[in-house]
Amino acid sequence: MKSGKGKWGYIWWHWVTLILHLLVILLFTKGFLLTRTELPFYSHSSDSHHSQCLSSHSNSSSWTKPSVNRVIIIVLDALRFDFLAPSTFFPESKAWMDKLQVLKNAASTHPSSARIFKAIADPPTTSLQRLKGLMTGGLPTFVDVGNSFGAPAIVEDNFLNQLVQNGKKVVMMGDDTWTQLFPHHFERSYPYPSFNVKDLHTVDNGCIDHLFPSLYEEDWDVLIAHFLGVDHAGHIFGVDSTPMIEKLEQYNKVLERVIEVLENQSGPGNLHENTLLVVMGDHGQTLNGDHGGGSSEEVETAIFSMSFKQPPSVVPPEFDTYSCQLDLDGKNVCISSMQQLDFAVTMSALLGIPFPYGSIGKVNPELYALGAGSQNLDVSQELSESDTWMQNYANTMCINSWQVKRYIDAYSASSAVGFSHDDLSRIASVYAQAEDHWSHSTKQLLINRNNDSDTLVPVLKMQINAYFIFLSTVAELARSKWTEFNLNLMGTGIGIMLISLVFQFLAILRANKLHSVTSSSSRDSWITSAATFSIFLLGIRACSFLSNSYILEEGKVANFLLSTSGIVALRQSIVNDKLLMESVGFLLLSTFCRFVIEVGLSKQAATSAFMKGYTSWILNIASGLPVWDYAAEVLPMLVLVLLGFWLYKATNGSIFVWPWKYVILGTILSYMLIILQWITDSSNRFGVALMPESIGRNSIPRIVYAIALGQFIFMAFGQLFKDNYLDCKTSLVAKTTAMLSTWSSIVILLSGKQGPMIALVSISGGYCIMRLNNIEEDNKEHHRSFSGGPFPVMQWSLFATCLFFCSGHWCAFDGLRYGAAFIGFEEFMLVRQAILLTIDTFGFSIILPVFGLPLLIATKYQTNRGKHFLFTQLSQMYSTYGFITAVMMTFTILCVTIQRRHLMVWGLFAPKFVFDVFGLILTDVLICFASIYYFVEGKDDLQLKSSGR
Repeated sequence: MKSGKGKWGYIWWHWVTLILHLLVILLFTKGFLLTRTELPFYSHSSDSHHSQCLSSHSNSSSWTKPSVNRVIIIVLDALRFDFLAPSTFFPESKAWMDKLQVLKNAASTHPSSARIFKAIADPPTTSLQRLKGLMTGGLPTFVDVGNSFGAPAIVEDNFLNQLVQNGKKVVMMGDDTWTQLFPHHFERSYPYPSFNVKDLHTVDNGCIDHLFPSLYEEDWDVLIAHFLGVDHAGHIFGVDSTPMIEKLEQYNKVLERVIEVLENQSGPGNLHENTLLVVMGDHGQTLNGDHGGGSSEEVETAIFSMSFKQPPSVVPPEFDTYSCQLDLDGKNVCISSMQQLDFAVTMSALLGIPFPYGSIGKVNPELYALGAGSQNLDVSQELSESDTWMQNYANTMCINSWQVKRYIDAYSASSAVGFSHDDLSRIASVYAQAEDHWSHSTKQLLINRNNDSDTLVPVLKMQINAYFIFLSTVAELARSKWTEFNLNLMGTGIGIMLISLVFQFLAILRANKLHSVTSSSSRDSWITSAATFSIFLLGIRACSFLSNSYILEEGKVANFLLSTSGIVALRQSIVNDKLLMESVGFLLLSTFCRFVIEVGLSKQAATSAFMKGYTSWILNIASGLPVWDYAAEVLPMLVLVLLGFWLYKATNGSIFVWPWKYVILGTILSYMLIILQWITDSSNRFGVALMPESIGRNSIPRIVYAIALGQFIFMAFGQLFKDNYLDCKTSLVAKTTAMLSTWSSIVILLSGKQGPMIALVSISGGYCIMRLNNIEEDNKEHHRSFSGGPFPVMQWSLFATCLFFCSGHWCAFDGLRYGAAFIGFEEFMLVRQAILLTIDTFGFSIILPVFGLPLLIATKYQTNRGKHFLFTQLSQMYSTYGFITAVMMTFTILCVTIQRRHLMVWGLFAPKFVFDVFGLILTDVLICFASIYYFVEGKDDLQLKSSGR
């Protein structure tokens, strides 16, 4: 290929690869991350006539007899179980425990009318999925996580829809996710924006302002108040923090006032004579405030329920899951357990409305007992309150099981895949046993009014247990096989991915062939020891993705392979007696990365001391030492000054002329502004205010963003002019340095005070890789071992992966630093926040490595070999880098395909898949744009032109 064909002759391969990968992701994702089929069916009051269950009372249009008139649901977002349960229930007392004293006291003082539950949520544990699950009684699937920042309206049947359809009025206040999910369900609503995680008070104060006046109003049947302060405090400061404790204490005072108002209005004929209070979390959170996965901290939340009328004194022990223990005050506190899946159907049973059509939960006996009171089914015999409650509960369970069976049958008939034949047979068999017992035994005894307790109770217990078995069987099968995988689409995606790999491999061979024409490198360079060893490293890393254990240890695996490559480079340095210092330094740097990755892994551990809301958790390892606290503030600033000094020295070189010189000066200015912001933050922390906090928090980051935008415009404008005064290699170095410096200011700003440290590590590692790339360079134009080919690119890729984990990230949604998306901004805007979060997450691991790749070529040779030589090698470098990323993605796809029924598919494999998908597409897009930026007409030196090269 001659240079006359222009830059598109070098880069069109990359654009075709991007198109192929987009097609792969579209098809495979459509097959793998399918949502559960949402049926367009709704429950109606008259439906219960089709069941064999008894009519609940004279109003036959109701499924169950209404037991409560009003329900108050107070949602405390991210309410961990240990926020509510007494500290004596846990091996070790923590600072955040025993703060919601009013609920604990109510449960201990009124054990028959107030109860604490450990509520188990189903992952994913993001707010949207949990609210959807709570209201529908179904299992939202993983793909719904993508809607967490823009909730679509729920179209399937749900608890709120049944309320509205049956004449109930609902009032909502707080998190605006409710109005997005249920846009036409509220009599009145007071929504507040929910995604500004730095704002701990606006939503909560809005709830408080509207909650207490509403308690005295009669225009509602269900009131929902969704507080967000605990969730936001966790994201920003962590669980073990002063703001978190302050929030819990504030909630305790609010709940104390709520209970006081309800008790004062609970007398006969009063407004809250028959009101049920429910205080609950939608999910839990880890110690550093994250949620989304399936760890015990994330799925274990709490529900407190209190009735203001006298319920049955006791629930039969067979149906009670409570465990009791003395609290710090010596009071006996009992805690039960339930599934969040059961919430919607239990609330529906208490209010006497039809159950949501798609609910697969069961009416929880203990929560149902708090509100059910003494009922009867028109049976005249004298029975105890407990026995009367049991016969009502048995009939309720009959309706509950019939509704679930109806849904399963409809789902299997309507869905493309549904449950397997064996699953349906198992469900039908268990349900038939329960129904046979009901028809031939239980129902006749309930109709017969002359049965005594000794005859009736054993039959009721057996009947209820039969329904429990059926509902548990359905829930178990739904959790294990709910997602419908389209294997045809998944297989097509895998096939196209393999085609793209072949295409990329051919691009590499083509570039290598063109390179062989220009240089004297051997044509069999791909079978040299360097290429073979690179393929060996690539194969080991790719195969590690097939194991869940190695995915969890991905950072350590990448670091091990990086260190292995460093040992090989050290051997070559010793053999050639050159660059020994760089080889040793690279190994030491790999060791340091291993330590930092270990710290990052410990940050994920549930019991880790590192799981705190530090801006720079790397620098706070020894935060208990006062001297270290000051060093942690000063050291990042000194490192950033050093980086700025290096850039300033670079501008004195002859290669940095307009516009590149002014781009780099803009980066130095941004560095100084970032330091000013940190000084302001530190001075405010130590009680000295240099400037208003809002200026340092918002204005300075916005100025840095504006400078970066101006730099990008400068570089784009510079593309319009040919660098006739620079040879091609020199121009490439200048452009690369300018691009990296522009991105670095944004990445460092978003990364916080750990940013300069990670930047210094990345520069050091990149320098070592570039230098080690020249081990065999001896001016004889014959270098076929570890100095060329894919080996340095493989090291570059491994090092980029290590930087991802060194910067405190991991492949899970709770590994995202959502606070970075709001640096410089208080209000939420989806596109803007998504861009900032992407830069923070992939800045050091994808953006900077991709734009920095030309340095491997530009700095390799002491003399310029012409633009055709450089551009051919650069095209080969980018093709190799993209090929490595694509191979990793291919094995991730194979992993999730093989492990699609694995227990950890949604907790581990699917998040890894999403991160790798985003990383692959981002890498391809950046390679395409980098190619447009770097592959321009340049000037060959005169010697090359005269020789006709």
